[in-house]
Amino acid sequence: MRKRLVAAALAAFAVGTLLLPATAHAAPAPAVPVVDVRSHGTEAGTALASGYEEPGTRLRVDAGRTSSATWLQIDYQVQETGYWCGPAATRIALSARIAPPSQGELAAQLGTTVNGTDHIGQVTTVLNARLGGGWYETKEMPNDPPTQAQRDLLWSDVVYDIDRNYPLVANIVAPPGNQPPGYPSDQTIYHYFTVFGYDAVDRTVLIADPASFSGNQIYWISFDQLATLIPPKGYSA
Repeated sequence: MRKRLVAAALAAFAVGTLLLPATAHAAPAPAVPVVDVRSHGTEAGTALASGYEEPGTRLRVDAGRTSSATWLQIDYQVQETGYWCGPAATRIALSARIAPPSQGELAAQLGTTVNGTDHIGQVTTVLNARLGGGWYETKEMPNDPPTQAQRDLLWSDVVYDIDRNYPLVANIVAPPGNQPPGYPSDQTIYHYFTVFGYDAVDRTVLIADPASFSGNQIYWISFDQLATLIPPKGYSA
């Protein structure tokens, strides 16, 4: 049985010369753009945010619900290096529940190197360490294509976790011919992204993709595609 234990602002002052004392206040941080999920459909291939490609760029998605769809509030951020997709996806997942640490902190905690984050189990361990309570488990999907039992478990995990405000982190393999929007079509991409919403009627899932391939950050894909992207890797749920 799954273990379910749910668990000042700083003011900066600068002093001028003795003759002309002055106090300078830090400029306010730029507003984080907000992605409006409700103004878009939930069909596979629907992109909700595009064009934000600079490493570290942030977006906010507010939580919402329709008659068939549910999605969580997240603080999205483009991965800061070419090999920090694991830390960035983990950060996005954490942001649904806590103020997330930096990608750099998470990279160190995950053991991420220039070769990436080796295994989804490292993500599970860090999610539980940061949140406490041991909610997350590593689910392996070694069969390609996945078995019906693996597909059923994945859908059950998506719905169960998101309904309880826990995004999933998936380790995927996207070969030419089976790729999310914007991926380089002549390459097989080994990657991590975050699943933070679903539509039970369209059978689609909402993805926060830290790679921002071709400027695609937030988008819907079919559940069937998600199930074929994960093997032979796994996911944290």
